[in-house]
Amino acid sequence: MDKFRKAVEARDADALVASLAEDVVFRSPVVFKPYQGREMVGHLLRAVLRIFTDFEYVSELGDGKGKTALEFKAKVGGRDIQGIDLGTVNEAGLVTELTVFVRPFSATQALMEAMRAELGLS
Repeated sequence: MDKFRKAVEARDADALVASLAEDVVFRSPVVFKPYQGREMVGHLLRAVLRIFTDFEYVSELGDGKGKTALEFKAKVGGRDIQGIDLGTVNEAGLVTELTVFVRPFSATQALMEAMRAELGLS
């Protein structure tokens, strides 16, 4: 998750999308069905970069086999949010699976509302 982490920390949307495998699967904290493919997931992650403020990774745990948990803190809509980006990378270091967990519930709701507004969804 090194390429992914560096891109997020640099707030570099193009590098972030480039860190994703073509067939990446993204599991969102606010919708049931996973999103698939670099184009769709990249579109969503670009929106997240615009929504989160004061973003910082605070710790990293890895299993040495390609799965990494990146703990973060940020703000969304003025609310403090904590979360984990749980990702798997392939041999090329590209993210093949990404699951995001966030808390507390009020911040999750703020994230959902902000994403809807950012993406023009009702």
